[in-house]
Amino acid sequence: MKTPRTGAERLTVGTVLPAVGFDVTRADLREYAEASGDPNPIHLDPEVARAVGLPDTIAHGMLTLALAARAVSDWTGDAEVVELGGRFTGMVVVPEEGTRVEFGGEVTATTDDTVTIALTATCAGAKVLGRPAAVVRA
Repeated sequence: MKTPRTGAERLTVGTVLPAVGFDVTRADLREYAEASGDPNPIHLDPEVARAVGLPDTIAHGMLTLALAARAVSDWTGDAEVVELGGRFTGMVVVPEEGTRVEFGGEVTATTDDTVTIALTATCAGAKVLGRPAAVVRA
């Protein structure tokens, strides 16, 4: 289900944005590895991931951040994302059946031409990004 586009210019401080989630599969990890030039086997081979102490293959951190950008884009339409950041605080573990990453947001500040959105990012109930936020030009 596609999240309705809100339009950044209509967002006000305190607006809670609708939750949005994205499925992540191992095929997505392979495609991202090829596109990004990051073929680290912890993202592609469950045996290697487990051998280094991970529970299974994990998504690239930058893929997780890209999904956050996608959530922001879904909420704000064609608004330009001028800042996006957060700390990688947890892993997006991608078992054979795939997983889902969920995002939430709340508008925390506005200026004449920007909107700041505090994000939440979770996978399997655990936080995967610490203090993620985006600033979009309205």
